[in-house]
Amino acid sequence: MSTVQDTSNVSSLFGAGATAAAKGGTQETQDRFLSLLVAQMKNQDPLNPLDNAQVTSQLAQLSTVQGIEDMNGSLQALAASMGANQMAQAANLIGRAVLVPGDSISPAEMEDVMGFDLSRPADKVTVDIFDAAGGLVRSLNLGPREDGVNVLAWDGLTSKGAAAPEGEYSFKINAVQGGQEVSSTALHLGLVNSVSQGSQGVQLNLAGNDRVSYSDIRQIF
Repeated sequence: MSTVQDTSNVSSLFGAGATAAAKGGTQETQDRFLSLLVAQMKNQDPLNPLDNAQVTSQLAQLSTVQGIEDMNGSLQALAASMGANQMAQAANLIGRAVLVPGDSISPAEMEDVMGFDLSRPADKVTVDIFDAAGGLVRSLNLGPREDGVNVLAWDGLTSKGAAAPEGEYSFKINAVQGGQEVSSTALHLGLVNSVSQGSQGVQLNLAGNDRVSYSDIRQIF
């Protein structure tokens, strides 16, 4: 324990405290607090002693601060461990295709896969496919579908039965249940080229310079 000092020289105590604070660390803060408390008790006025409730409250505050610092340290260690584990799992996806939020599609093989995530079951689902100019190319009637992730593939044909030319297309999901709209999330297929980790967590770098969060994955192929 630190040497007890007279309260008449409190400035020296705070000076030492500032040095300890600069070093950082819970132990230095605790030692400084106990030194001040002991000095205050040794030099208290016998006719006006310290209130026991006040001393108890000060000790409780110190314990709370120390507990919060310990908890923060544990959470940071846990987050770092989870991040490293997630990075290792994401690395296994390099070269594989994943279904993630997005509405792009192509008639080319593999790129013709699309999906959607329904918030609840729907008794009627249609998918409208549009070309780059926004023109309707094909409308697919899927009938009833269950909630959750649904996957399908476009055969690459237009509404007239002709093969759609190569290029970028987009699609829109329309789902209803009992005449009421069902919310949905469009999903498109992406090839994982690499993974990275930043301030937003683990990111998947997909072909076409697309980047999504690891947590956005709905399905792996």
